Amino acid sequence: MPKLKHWVSAARVRTLPLSLSGIILGSCFAAYNGFTNWAVLTLAILTTVALQVLSNFANDYGDGIKGTDNDERVGPQRALQSGAIAPEEMFEAIKINILIIIALVVALLFSAFGLQNFLYTVLFLFLGGLSVYAAVKYTVGDSAYGYKGLGDVFVFLFFGLVSSLGTYFLFTLTIDHVIILPACAIGLLSVAVLNLNNMRDINSDINANKRTLAVKLGYKNAKKYHYALVGSALLLAAIFAVLYYVSPFNLLFLIMYIPLIKHMIYVKKTENPAALDSELKKVAIATFLMAILMGVGYII
Repeated sequence: MPKLKHWVSAARVRTLPLSLSGIILGSCFAAYNGFTNWAVLTLAILTTVALQVLSNFANDYGDGIKGTDNDERVGPQRALQSGAIAPEEMFEAIKINILIIIALVVALLFSAFGLQNFLYTVLFLFLGGLSVYAAVKYTVGDSAYGYKGLGDVFVFLFFGLVSSLGTYFLFTLTIDHVIILPACAIGLLSVAVLNLNNMRDINSDINANKRTLAVKLGYKNAKKYHYALVGSALLLAAIFAVLYYVSPFNLLFLIMYIPLIKHMIYVKKTENPAALDSELKKVAIATFLMAILMGVGYII
């Protein structure tokens, strides 16, 4: 049982709601247009959770063996860093997780497409493979893209566009313009969570030669970039609200502007990067709730 506690900690459960934001958004808009499939929804959620856990294990492993996770790091202590889980154990867990993801993806695509739509199945198998690659290669290997400042691009693509539009397509077999702006908004907010994490770790990352975009920009400019991310997400969501207004319920998500604007004010006033740690959960939960409210606002 003590070992289980460390594995749960390594899975970083608090990151799961953010990863599900796009799934919820795509599912809600599919339901709004008359498409529901509980098997697809359940398997999409399980697949996304498995991918996020894989990413967290891989990040723990990659940063752990490279020495990036050390005593200078701010935030919860990682499993390899603490010695609670050995590198060999984590590597085995990563391989098992990949096998689980393969099984879930196959089940998901069968539920969505059946034995027909072979080309769609091939396309989504390719996207599934890319998702696994992106989850692992963020910190693992000599060419880890997270160490080159490319994590922001991958997060926007996979947490925003692929997650939202891909889920919508699994239900409907088509892409509707109505979901594009919300998908971009959720993608930008997801990048903001990553940037916030990188700003928090900027000093330890500099010493570990982890060249995140925050490191490349410097703390002052990374804060400006952060305002642009959150501000652009709020702007796109507002444009969406105007263009696709049907009823007052569509505007429920505007409630989440309050914590996000307060967050930007906090970041502006904060000079100590370590003090940003408490904001990570706030922005992740705000993004998750915003996705729910944007979707539910069109269903009720």
